[in-house]
Amino acid sequence: MIKIPKSIFQKLIEHAKKESPLECCGILSGKNDTVGKAFELKNAEKSATRYLMSPQDQLRVFEEMEKESLEMIAIYHSHPHTISFPSETDVKLSFYPDVPSIIISLKEENHPVVNAFSIRKEAIYLEEIQVIQ
Repeated sequence: MIKIPKSIFQKLIEHAKKESPLECCGILSGKNDTVGKAFELKNAEKSATRYLMSPQDQLRVFEEMEKESLEMIAIYHSHPHTISFPSETDVKLSFYPDVPSIIISLKEENHPVVNAFSIRKEAIYLEEIQVIQ
């Protein structure tokens, strides 16, 4: 289970809406499966159907997480026009099998849908998200 403070959860949705019609992306960090910090990154692909975090941005985030003794809790991105489920590309480019992927769907503009998944070679597993105060 991933625990996300309500304020950070709202920021994820705002980031997705701000970048729409392109996909947004970022990294969530914290401790013990509880998110403490969200890093909004630029989508180097500038695409509505895929995302790419630049190695420089990732390195900067990893260095900051290390300084603050934080761990990577999840990677997030948006699907501006499709459902909140990993695409074929998401599965192919899932480089961190032990880190859940959070997908924010804006398919229904007024009702964003946020889900988390563990993407493994054998299957895709739905993970629970708990929004906390």
